[in-house]
Amino acid sequence: MQRREFIKFCAATTAVGGAPALAADARAHFYSRARLIDGEGAPIRAKEVPVERNLIFLYPYASTPCFLLNLGRPAQAAATLRTSDNGPYEWSGGVGPGRSIVAYSAICAHRMSYPTRDISFISYRKEKSARNRIGNVIHCCSEHSQYDPARGALVVAGPARQPLAAILLEHDAASDGLYAVGTLGGEMFNEFFAKYEFRLAVEHGADARQATGASCVVHKLENYCRQQVKC
Repeated sequence: MQRREFIKFCAATTAVGGAPALAADARAHFYSRARLIDGEGAPIRAKEVPVERNLIFLYPYASTPCFLLNLGRPAQAAATLRTSDNGPYEWSGGVGPGRSIVAYSAICAHRMSYPTRDISFISYRKEKSARNRIGNVIHCCSEHSQYDPARGALVVAGPARQPLAAILLEHDAASDGLYAVGTLGGEMFNEFFAKYEFRLAVEHGADARQATGASCVVHKLENYCRQQVKC
């Protein structure tokens, strides 16, 4: 984003009063401003986002899944996070009236496991288990990387070398609407497209790399994919 556009964006988010201040960070990548909607086309309102439920939407491309989570508690700004190449960035916390709503890329930062229409090895887990002794984490069962969504998806266990990329959200206080506007942190989209080129072509056809438009449909994870792997 150009400096002039960034200043306009910051002014807009300040005006609506619902989004945390965003730092002019080299690790921030701004895409189309996409409104989050339900399957019927109605806008998703922050107060309607269920607490501690896995919700999925595709952003900033037609084939790149993201988690939308209401943690039920404030997600405060994290300490400086770092990408796998040691690039520092600042995550500014949750949005919405309770600062509890966050979003992250659902592409695991280790080996890029992601939710498909058939199966998901990665999801938010409230409960603890033999493999997940922390609870309240995004857990990838492929290699057991775990991320804390209340701290910018910081890696708290497993082999992943960087947090999940955060999806920058804007909350319109007047309408209680939610918008995705960009990403922050270590994007892995190029590697994702290269690794899964054939699978993505089968799942999404020629639209796999198409940029998201003016809206994104939000799905419950159990409706989006046929099977969730628990570990």
